[in-house]
Amino acid sequence: MLNLAFIFHMHQPYYKNLLTQESDLPWVRLHGVKDYLDMVQILEKFPKIKQTFNVVPSLFEQIEDYNNGKVRDKFFELSKKPADQLSQEDKEFILKNFFSINNDKVISIFPRYYQLHAQKLHNQEFSTQDYLDLQLLFNLTWIDPSFRQNTPELRNIALKERFFTEQDKEIVLNKQLGILKEIIPAYCLYKQNNQIEISVTPYYHPILPLLCSTNIAKEANNKTVLPKEEFNYPQDAKDQIDSAVKYYKEKFGSHPSGMWPSEEGVSEEILPFIIKSGINWIVTDEAILFKSLKAKKRVTKLLYQPHLLKRKEGQLNIIFRDRNLSDLIGFSYQKMKEKDAVDDFMKHLKNINKTFKGKDILVTIAMDGENAWEFFRNDGHDFLELFYQRITQAPFVKTTTISEYLKNNPAKTEIKKLSPGSWIYADFGKWIGNPHKLKAWEWLEEARRAINETKNPTELAWKQMHVLEGSDWFWWAGEDPDGSFDRLYRLHLTNLYKLIDRQPPEYLLSPLTP
Repeated sequence: MLNLAFIFHMHQPYYKNLLTQESDLPWVRLHGVKDYLDMVQILEKFPKIKQTFNVVPSLFEQIEDYNNGKVRDKFFELSKKPADQLSQEDKEFILKNFFSINNDKVISIFPRYYQLHAQKLHNQEFSTQDYLDLQLLFNLTWIDPSFRQNTPELRNIALKERFFTEQDKEIVLNKQLGILKEIIPAYCLYKQNNQIEISVTPYYHPILPLLCSTNIAKEANNKTVLPKEEFNYPQDAKDQIDSAVKYYKEKFGSHPSGMWPSEEGVSEEILPFIIKSGINWIVTDEAILFKSLKAKKRVTKLLYQPHLLKRKEGQLNIIFRDRNLSDLIGFSYQKMKEKDAVDDFMKHLKNINKTFKGKDILVTIAMDGENAWEFFRNDGHDFLELFYQRITQAPFVKTTTISEYLKNNPAKTEIKKLSPGSWIYADFGKWIGNPHKLKAWEWLEEARRAINETKNPTELAWKQMHVLEGSDWFWWAGEDPDGSFDRLYRLHLTNLYKLIDRQPPEYLLSPLTP
């Protein structure tokens, strides 16, 4: 039997300014209304499909901030503001930012939105009604199509197409807040019904091996250039793991079994912390498996089974994703017709099953659970519904959660030494190595040293420090298209210095990437 495990990873960086409770970026809210809820609820139609959803605690914390009114979202505030009261600065912000959604798959299928986009491109003047329609359409189109179709008020507003009212806009914005409130209860419900497993990532999504020592990057790839000063704080890696486990227990009422290390970044140094936290399994990329075993070619017999990491602290199961199959869904099938894409995937599964002659194997799909779908037609619903239907009907495939599989199929092969690396090229080059990323790490090390030298730092100061250890600031350093992550990283650093009563360094006034 081919056991198929899906692990969908849900993540956003920590956007909120801890000193002002403001967020300049809306992506927690917008992905919340587009991706996090419907990805679970779609399973109601397919009771035989089991999946694992990986959640990042700092993402769910930010969702709770919206639910509890603890964050002021600049995009939301400007969406609420009556169109006839918008200042010139407001209008410029809206024109710049309220077309931030997929043009081909979304804007182009809403005639009025498409018209407004053309007006902007041709520098044509916007009327008050134009701004009102834009405020509404930006927020309406980010709501998942299933909610737009199944909610009568939203369906009627969408059918109206244009000449929206302030009351229409209020309905859309209130619906967004309502969807956000449903997310965590839905995950709890589907977990309770045993249709999904929920795994967890270290709290603020740090690259654990790099927290233990940035020098590990050179072991993963000896061509990597290292920062001038080593970042070497393994205690922070432990804290990020332990706080994630604590949050999970508070929200889901049980101890997590699985962990997706941020960016599937692993090393020997992080294993004791994970084992001691009580985690039973982790997932990473297939390239780490083959590096660890010094395999010279891709051996699927090794890939399609769990492995065991026995260490003096205890033992830990490790699962390796099939990168090819995961990337087909994540990056390739968006360019194909839904039927052709599903046919192609099922052909791959049939070939795998044929190769193993019906033996019991575990094929793991581990991928981003949110960003892929906006590149599919209808936000991926047409693909996923056909996909789940075909998998349900296939006699040789059974979907499973990771813990369910391990319970019945304990790992038999052991990995003596785990090679360091991530799910991107089996190294850490996406987060360290170029001059801008090196500077970001050097700034972080200086800040970490400063809080270490501070007498009795507050809990909020430590929270800010751990936020700064998140992977996204380093991912985007030197590659930030509009500078928003650069600004946010410098804002978080500035706030840290304020929280420990130190003058922020002057270099934080200038962009990391000139």
